[in-house]
This record gives sequence, C-alpha cells and structure tokens, in this order.
Amino acid sequence: MKWLRISTALTGIAACSFMLAQVAPHAREAGAILSAQDDPAALSELKLDALLRQNDHLVQDNIEAALATGDVDLADSFVALARERNIALPDDLLNRVSDAVKEENSTGHFAKRFATGLVTGNADDVASLSGTVAGDLFVIGDIRDVVREGKHLAMGEDTDRLVLGLATAGLAVTAVTYVSVGGAAPVRAGLTLVKDARKVGRLGEGLAAWAGRSAREVVDGPMLQNAVAKGSVFRPGETVSAIKAAFRAEKAGALVRLGKDVTRVAEKTGARGAMDSLRIAEGPKDVARAARLAEAQGSKTRAIMKLLGRGALLLVGGMFDLALWLFGAALTLFGLLSSIKATTERLTQAWCDRKRARRLRRAQVAAQAAAEAALANEAVSA
Repeated sequence: MKWLRISTALTGIAACSFMLAQVAPHAREAGAILSAQDDPAALSELKLDALLRQNDHLVQDNIEAALATGDVDLADSFVALARERNIALPDDLLNRVSDAVKEENSTGHFAKRFATGLVTGNADDVASLSGTVAGDLFVIGDIRDVVREGKHLAMGEDTDRLVLGLATAGLAVTAVTYVSVGGAAPVRAGLTLVKDARKVGRLGEGLAAWAGRSAREVVDGPMLQNAVAKGSVFRPGETVSAIKAAFRAEKAGALVRLGKDVTRVAEKTGARGAMDSLRIAEGPKDVARAARLAEAQGSKTRAIMKLLGRGALLLVGGMFDLALWLFGAALTLFGLLSSIKATTERLTQAWCDRKRARRLRRAQVAAQAAAEAALANEAVSA
C-alpha cells in the first residue's frame, strides 16, 4: 500500500508535467496579450505572430489581392510588413509592386487625382485628399455640403446631419486656419477625411453614431436653416459668415480631437490608411488607438489593420479564452506542486519508517542476545 501511494504521486507529477508543457505556451501568449491590451502596437505584434505562424503565404496572397483590386498602397504596405518580418517574396511580385507604386506616384496620376478630389470632394489617396482639402480650404466644398444638406433639413427631407455638422465645423476651422497661417490645418484635413468617409460609406457604424451626436451639438439648427435659406455657393463670403454664426465652438472639442487623431493616422499611413481606421473604429477612442498604432508601425499599419481588423487596436473578444488558458496553467502548476509535495512526503515517510523498522530490529536482536546471555549465565551458575 505504501509503494502504491508513492507510485500514484509520481504518476501525478508525470501527468501534470506533461499537461503543463502543453498549456504553458498558450498561457504565456495569453498573458502577453492581456498585458499588452492597452498598447495597440505591442498587441498587434503579438496577434500578427500568431496569425503568420498559421499561414506562410498570407502576406503574399494579400499582396496579390491588393494588386488585383488596384490598391497599390495596400500592396506596398504588405511588402513593408514582409520586409520587417523577413518574409521572403518572389522577385517578380516585388517588381510588380514597385512598378505600380512608381506609376501611382507619377506627376500625371497625382494631378489627375488632385483634380478629382478638388472637384468631387471625395478622397481615397494622398493626391485626392490634397485636392479635397484644397477645396475645403477655399470653403467651396464645405459650403456646397452645408447648402445641400441644410436645404434638405429646411424642406423636411432626409438629411445627413453628420455631413452637415462636419461641414459647418470645417468652415469654422478653415477660418482659424487662415488666421493662424495653417496652424489648424491638421484638424481641417482630419474633418475632411471623416466627412469623405461618411460620403463613401466607409465610416464605422459606432463612430458614425457618435460623430452624428457630436455634430448635432455644434450646430444651431434654426440659425443654420436661416443661413442656408439665404446662402449660395456663388456668394461664399456672406454664406460663410452666416453659417459660422450657427456654429457652437464651445461644443466642438470632441470633433476637433477626432480630426487631429485622423490626421495623425493619415500622416503615417496616407488617406487610405485613415479611411481604413475610420471604417473599423467604433468610437473616437478607437481612432486615437489607431493614431498610436500608425505612429509606431508607420507604412505597415494598413497591412496590419487589413489582417487584424479592429483587433489591431484593442482586445476584441476572446477574453474568456485567454483567462481560461491562464487558469488552466495555474491549476496544472498547482497540481504539479501538490504532486511533488505528496511524493516528497511519502518518500520521506517511507524512509523514516524504514529507519524505524531497522532500529527496532536491531533492538530486538540486542534484547534476544541479552536474554540468551542471561540464560547461559544461569545455566553455568547452576
């Protein structure tokens, strides 16, 4: 029975050691992810490690897909990611990306996209964003949006209050930009990108709801309707003055911060990277996280957001699974230590019992010898 108890404890050590060897890597990864949940750069690196281990061709496949859809900037972002992680890519693929980047950065292409952004007010790359911002700085784009949406509001028709509020805020910020000789230009560019993302349906639902509420707070509805009724794109001076009067600057702090964060993303990743962040963001805090990620990862940011989605910004779901791995590792470690303790105690007890039995046998032998000696002495005396 004694040796059975020792064998059971040794079996427990072996079983717990095996289980701990299986659980420990997952628990270590879970602990690292949980500790990095407030750092988008570190969190995205950990998630990328796990994702890229599962598929060696993931980066190459995404580059091919980006080139097929004409998104050269995204393809170049994946090339930067592959270079940083020492992922080998075929030479012909690298040459195709390089040629496409040169073509997109050519003077003719830039001029064409600039003109598109200036005329239509829609931006999806650096060139078109430059044109869009230029149009908004000359107030034409914002006046166009305010007059159009304001008239819908006055007529009781469907109104995009978010575009209306952003355009109104943009006009006020534009005035500040001129006064400060460009000091507010980053906010201006950020608000333009948010407005463009809304127009082309690339603004996340949660962020759109938040921005819509914020936009309503910065606009005096009745005053704006009156300004729009008398305003016109062809009388920009009068229209801007009337619209600015309907703008509540004291309520615009949150929108201004959003504009700054969007610009921080655009400065590191380009307009399309900023659009990507706006698409996956559920609120202004997500955009702020995207700005931190972009500042840390630079040109690789678009590729990271493409692979991880909103998971690149924060810990989305899986919290229970991560905690379960840590709990399993802790439970297995406890079992291992308990088995070691039980084995040590039982081996010690067996050793002590053996020594006690040995002493007892020696004492019995000595007593028997003494008894025999006494009997011999009595026999001699007799």
